[in-house]
Amino acid sequence: MQTALADEFKNTRDGQEAEAILRKCVHCGFCTATCPTYQLLGDELDGPRGRIYLMKQVLEGAPVTRKTQLHLDRCLTCRNCETTCPSGVQYGRLVDIGRKIVEQRVERPAGEKLVREALKTGLTSPAFGPAMSLGKLVRPLLPAALKAKVPGAAPPRAKLWPTRPHARKVLMLLGCVQPSMMPNVNSATARVLDACGIQTLVADGAGCCGAIRTHLGDPDGGLADMRRNIDAWWPLVAGLTSQGTVEAIVMNASGCGVTVKEYGHALAHDPAYAEKAERISALTRDVSELLPDLLPALRSRLGPAGLERAKPRVAFHPPCTLQHGQQLRGGVETGLRELGFEVQLAAAEPHLCCGSAGTYSVLQPELATQLRDRKLGHLAATAPQVIASANVGCIQHLQTGTGLPVRHWIEVVDDLLAA
Repeated sequence: MQTALADEFKNTRDGQEAEAILRKCVHCGFCTATCPTYQLLGDELDGPRGRIYLMKQVLEGAPVTRKTQLHLDRCLTCRNCETTCPSGVQYGRLVDIGRKIVEQRVERPAGEKLVREALKTGLTSPAFGPAMSLGKLVRPLLPAALKAKVPGAAPPRAKLWPTRPHARKVLMLLGCVQPSMMPNVNSATARVLDACGIQTLVADGAGCCGAIRTHLGDPDGGLADMRRNIDAWWPLVAGLTSQGTVEAIVMNASGCGVTVKEYGHALAHDPAYAEKAERISALTRDVSELLPDLLPALRSRLGPAGLERAKPRVAFHPPCTLQHGQQLRGGVETGLRELGFEVQLAAAEPHLCCGSAGTYSVLQPELATQLRDRKLGHLAATAPQVIASANVGCIQHLQTGTGLPVRHWIEVVDDLLAA
């Protein structure tokens, strides 16, 4: 398909990338069948093919309206359509470009701007931790809508960080909200790696991966977050400190993982950071990618009695950022089964988004709740005792709709080691 982008846009970096992506699209419609918002709304403009049509118009210089913005806002950026597309259309990159242009041309209502600015600055602020601690303290007194956004108290083991040195070392991103909302995920990751002879290091200067600002219409802010992280990580990546060189940069939030794996693309135009960003992306691993290497040590640590011990039935929800963004499928389920767990995916639609999608559950609560309840219904059909996932947002969002415990799968493994 040939496109004719507007003269003022087609020679820019975004324009050239958008044109290359648009040329791949043959409008076959396979993506529509796997789009969560199309499944709910039945509107062609709330599916990938319709949104591509809208973005093509925008990029060719057509007038941009509030309606266009609304349809792009409703997209979860789950990238399920990328998994389905036979032509390899990189829809996620295209929608980022489209949203950036629409954000520049369409004035948002004051209320929307206020909420988006509060999310962009609040979630990445040093003040988020104290605010979340206060929220947990007064959680029983909070209104139901706000209470749902505040997790319960962390388990006591959340404060136990291993201190043994190991020759093998990895670097881990703590994340912006996870240390305050679910601190046990990070410490459980460090404990499991420690049990396998791997030391977990943290760079104090690192923070948000850049996804929050990027997806809230602040791409420059997102790039600044990426550069800050690279600067914080580089001494350990390059072996410039007494702690030695790390063999990987580990992510236990799949949303962060998919973003950091794309640092090389995002900063390819920056001569000061392009080479470093490419190396950072190449070193980045979701913790599930380490699982095959960890299994022998975990099995040895557990012994026959631990492997045969009764364990809770697990329903695993693979986040979109894991199965579609990073194209990682089956690794967690296989690993947990190797450790003696009974694990199942959702009884139907395991590929569909749960509705969390970063800040989506705040900005589009009605659609997010419908998707959550649809996902929980399918998970409940497997009769689980615990629901596991791999991203802080999915875990918290699902937990608001069920009385079953929803946990990171690494916490489930850590519990088994501690039993």
